[in-house]
Amino acid sequence: MSLPPSTHYDKLIARAQTLAPAACAIAHPCDEPSLSAALEARDLGLLRPILVGPGHKIRDTAEQYRLDLGDARIVDVPHSHAAAECAVALVRGGEASLLMKGSLHTDELMHEVVARSTGLRSGRRISHVFIMEVPTYPEPLFITDAAINIFPDLETKADIIRNVIDLHHGLGLGEPRVAILSAVEQVTPNIPSTIEAAALCKMADRGQIAGGVLDGPLALDNAISPDAARIKGIRSLVAGVAQVLVVPDLEAGNMLAKNLTFLANAEAAGIVLGARVPIILTSRADSPRSRLASCAVAAIYACHLATQQARPLA
Repeated sequence: MSLPPSTHYDKLIARAQTLAPAACAIAHPCDEPSLSAALEARDLGLLRPILVGPGHKIRDTAEQYRLDLGDARIVDVPHSHAAAECAVALVRGGEASLLMKGSLHTDELMHEVVARSTGLRSGRRISHVFIMEVPTYPEPLFITDAAINIFPDLETKADIIRNVIDLHHGLGLGEPRVAILSAVEQVTPNIPSTIEAAALCKMADRGQIAGGVLDGPLALDNAISPDAARIKGIRSLVAGVAQVLVVPDLEAGNMLAKNLTFLANAEAAGIVLGARVPIILTSRADSPRSRLASCAVAAIYACHLATQQARPLA
């Protein structure tokens, strides 16, 4: 099965189909949206699912919604907490190179991901990225972090930016134009996010953040609208044409992504970065297409990471 590469998501899905499908541990796929997404991703050749959860619930869900389990591997565990623990263990043991959230709460899965002795921590802080397909915007719009870090401090924001820059490169999209958002585009002592934005840009100037072009603080309008940037007299490589929007905190990012989804007919694929492997983090409100796009993004990025790790040192 293939999809014509006519939109941003379709192009990502088509590209992921050219790769060998990676094994993906899916924690507690016990409802129709999560199980059908896993099986459709399998049928599209995006991944090889390992279904981790109560076996009878998985089979009952498949029967109820007429989903074809085929030869999908099922790892039978008693409940959602055990599913999260086992799925993470499969990744740690090298049996899976992707992790996907099923019908359990995000906190339940992430608790196992960040566990110090048994989780999937790396040297980076963990963060979330929405890869938005917005009908009125000419290219994919990355929004971070809208799901993991509630009130990130300066160093956490630096890792959030490093993570999204690495993803942008890993998807073959090149050096991203990164807008660090606030309510205004001027550094204002009464608005701490403007000071942090300026500091992050200086960190980039000093090589502490590499691989992207940063500007900030920028308000949302002059980050994505060339006319707004021109009217405000802002001249930069980022203003008006941003590809990545770094939000001040989770509340701002969550509201921005949902506004685009529900008021501008955008779609939001989601992925968690900074762990040992990409984590597909979807919501029950996601469309089937955005779920597939999340799987495609994770598959492409996992392949990129594997290639980087296999590359010999100079």
